This record gives sequence, structure tokens and C-alpha cells, in this order.
Amino acid sequence: MTTAKNQTVARAPAAPATRSALASALLNRRLWLGVLGWTLALVIFFPIFWMIVTGFKTEAEAIADPSLIFSPTLENYAEVQSRAGYAKFALNSVVVAFGSTLLALLIAIPAAYSMAFLPTKRTKGTLLWMLSTKMLPPVGVLVPIYLLFRDTGLLDTRTGLVIVYTLMNLPIVVWMLYTFFKDMPKDILEAGRMDGAGTLQEVIYLLLPLTLPGIASTGLLAVILSWNEAFWSLNLTSSQAAPLTAYIASFSSPEGLFWAKLSAASTMAIAPILIFGWLTQKQMVRGLTFGAVK
Repeated sequence: MTTAKNQTVARAPAAPATRSALASALLNRRLWLGVLGWTLALVIFFPIFWMIVTGFKTEAEAIADPSLIFSPTLENYAEVQSRAGYAKFALNSVVVAFGSTLLALLIAIPAAYSMAFLPTKRTKGTLLWMLSTKMLPPVGVLVPIYLLFRDTGLLDTRTGLVIVYTLMNLPIVVWMLYTFFKDMPKDILEAGRMDGAGTLQEVIYLLLPLTLPGIASTGLLAVILSWNEAFWSLNLTSSQAAPLTAYIASFSSPEGLFWAKLSAASTMAIAPILIFGWLTQKQMVRGLTFGAVK
């Protein structure tokens, strides 16, 4: 008994040391994870930073001088603006991106509702088929879509781009909304039915308010994807409905690439969506983690 007591007394002081070691290990882990996160962020952001810096250089400095020490100039931005009206391209991007997102949500919300709360044997197969369409190279359907738009008068129109962008983003929008709706407790909808709510009332007064963070993040992602889409805008527009992606491409000429002007045009094109993403990052993260265990 005396030996056991002595062993207990001898081991007692080790507990604070153990806790201190665990705390130190946890702190070191967080520190290294923080360093890794910042390193990845800087690596990802560096091309954007370099593009912004290059836009303030002369063409000679952009090609021959990779240094960060130079005399900034705004001549590239002035020439870019005088060569092509930035405002028209920016307005086209805003109309097409937000218009296609709104139309995709109007179509996807009823579709995701029926798949989440009224599933059939073919629901999973339909979802997989919708997602598989994203694996199809756009160039594979360019010719039929181009001919269809030519015959219906949709070439170089905002309406045509809205339709194409909606179809392009619809599989992702349906999948995300389906996931958010699936995580919602069905008891809430059943309680609404017991109180006499119809399907439309369920969606408007119960489903949409409760899943608003998920819907918002889905809409934000669709806006970003539409804003950055270049393939369809370059092939289905020329001057009237061309968005900012076509605006950037216009600074590529047979004489070569003018890196400083191209960088200035690219900076002006991505600035609105960068600011938009920065202002809505909290809503996007909140929506993407909607339904997760907090």
C-alpha cells in the first residue's frame, strides 16, 4: 500500500507537464497550418498581382524588365479605354451573368425540390446524367448551337448568352440546391402541410427562407462562373453583346500580344468580380457550409 501511494504521488506532477506538451504541439500544428495556408494563398494570388503590376508598366518594361521597381504609368488604361468602350462590355457582363443566374435559380429550385422531397427510382440517375453533361467539351456542341442561334436570330445578343450560360450552369445549380434541400428536416414541411400549406406556399414561406444561405452561395457561384466564361462569348458574340471576356481577347492582334495593355484590360475585367467576391465571401462560405456540423 505504501509503495502504491508513493508511485501515485510521484506520477502526479507529470500531469501539468503533459498538458503543456499537448498545448505546445497543438500550437505548433496551428502555426504550421497557418504558414501553409498563407503560402498557398500567396502562390495563387501571385499571377493576379503580377498582372496588375504589369498593367502599370510600359510595353518595353513589361517584356524586358521583370523588376518590381519601375515608374508607374496609366497610359495603358487610357489607351485601353479609348480603343474600346469598357462600360458597354461591363454592362453586358453584368446583364448576362446576373440574368443567367436568376433564370438558372428559377428553373433549379423547383427541380431540386421535386428531387429532394419527391424522389423516384430515377432521381439519382437523372442527377448523375445532369452532372455528366459538364464533362462534354463545349466545342463538341458549338456547331449545332451556332447554327440554331443563327437561324433564330440569337447570335450576338444578350438573350442568347443568357440562355447558353443558364444551360451551362444548370447542372451545378441543381446539384447544390438538391444537397441543401436534402439536409433540411422534412418535419418542417410536414408541419406546414398539416396547417394547410400547398406546394407553392411550402416553397415560398418555408423552404426558401430556411435555405437562403445555400441559395445565396449557389447564386454567387453561378455569377462567378458566368462572368469568367470565355468560350461561348467569343464564339457567339461579335460587338453588340460581347462581355468583358471578349473585351480582353480584343487586345490580341496578328502583330502579337501587347502584354502591358492586355494586363490593363484584364485587370479592368476582373476587378468587378474580385470586389464582388470579396464583399460576399462570408455569405458564400456560410452557404457552402450550410447544413454541416458546426
